[in-house]
Amino acid sequence: MFDVIVVGGGAAGFYGAIQMAKANPSLSIAILERGKTVLSKVKISGGGRCNITQGQFYVDEMIKGYPRGNKELLGPFYTHAPSEVIAFFEEHGVSLKTEPDGRVFPKSDSSQTVIDCFMNLTESLGIKVLRNSSVKNLTIKEEGTWQVTTMNKHYLAKKILLASGSNSRIWQMMQELGHTIVEPVPSLFTLNIKDDRLKGIQGISTNASISVPPKSIFVQPSNLKLKSLPRKEPVLQEEGPVLITHWGLSGPAILRLSAWGARVLNEYKYNFKVIVNWTPDYTYESMSQYLNEVKEAEGKKTVARTKAVEIPQRLWMSLVNAAEIPKTLRWAETNKKQILALAEQLTQSSFRVEGKSTFKEEFVTAGGVDLKEVDFRTFASKKLPNLYFAGEVLNIDGITGGYNFQNAWTGAYIAAQAIAC
Repeated sequence: MFDVIVVGGGAAGFYGAIQMAKANPSLSIAILERGKTVLSKVKISGGGRCNITQGQFYVDEMIKGYPRGNKELLGPFYTHAPSEVIAFFEEHGVSLKTEPDGRVFPKSDSSQTVIDCFMNLTESLGIKVLRNSSVKNLTIKEEGTWQVTTMNKHYLAKKILLASGSNSRIWQMMQELGHTIVEPVPSLFTLNIKDDRLKGIQGISTNASISVPPKSIFVQPSNLKLKSLPRKEPVLQEEGPVLITHWGLSGPAILRLSAWGARVLNEYKYNFKVIVNWTPDYTYESMSQYLNEVKEAEGKKTVARTKAVEIPQRLWMSLVNAAEIPKTLRWAETNKKQILALAEQLTQSSFRVEGKSTFKEEFVTAGGVDLKEVDFRTFASKKLPNLYFAGEVLNIDGITGGYNFQNAWTGAYIAAQAIAC
């Protein structure tokens, strides 16, 4: 018998167990981890550096990083926001730094610093960490306690904190016990594109605007209700750094687009069209006018070598080639058709997306326990007694940049305070 069993040995599970042990040292607490390794997502986050949180101290701005769960997190973030998380780690010997884009990392640039912090705290606080303990069944006893069954053991607990991430087996158990599970779909992924314009220029990163117009994603109309989507504005649009890769497009703007469009793009089986404006300050019309001005001013220079806009030279040459402008052609020799073709390539490059790739190993899922069935004052279940949630088990997910960990820390902290009372 434990006072509390935490299901899941990840960020939310460890943070919650530590917070409840600090709030009430008399509690007997166990963390059940299904694998032999704990904190695996912490280990790989941020390229192995662990992107602890986003250094955003205005709650109204912070919640804009959550495609799902932003309204529900508004109140909780006033209780436990990035500033409290930063203070926690600093207090326990993990010195932090905030990078220009707002991401917060350990000064050591190693996720092992965070893992060591958690492991030392669980040991000093008397929290049991039980590895290779995959939960096979969860049962409510008549007296309101829980029975947790693993492969070869039964545990009893007065309260349960579910911090099991995107574990389909746990979601199935919750569904069988009466909770609604929003169908999980991938979030935070890159786009697979095979296009000659991207060949040979892998590794280039530049600021761009990405959009998915409605008419372009209707590639399988038999299953779609066309009238349910807007006809004029893009379904999805993002602006920011875009990275050209060997398999297509990645970078912060693409990842944000994939997060906000997780459900839409899943519906269309990741087969759609994106429009890239490589020069976000220009429209097709204004770019056409500008290129005519360049033609007048730079008439003797070749188009390919000029790079009239602030994009990487190799990208400029690729787009000039796509506009069917010869490498030796001078600006003065260009015709109207070539100018318009180049303006289109710069501001309206159309690419066919055929599939997706997971962003490194930082897999994030959109979906989980329906948020209407959770009391966000305590992160307790509204349907089942003595059951609490934290992290990705809920239908909450954030964009890249520390948002998903912040959701884990906040939910785990608030649930811990409620459990420890």
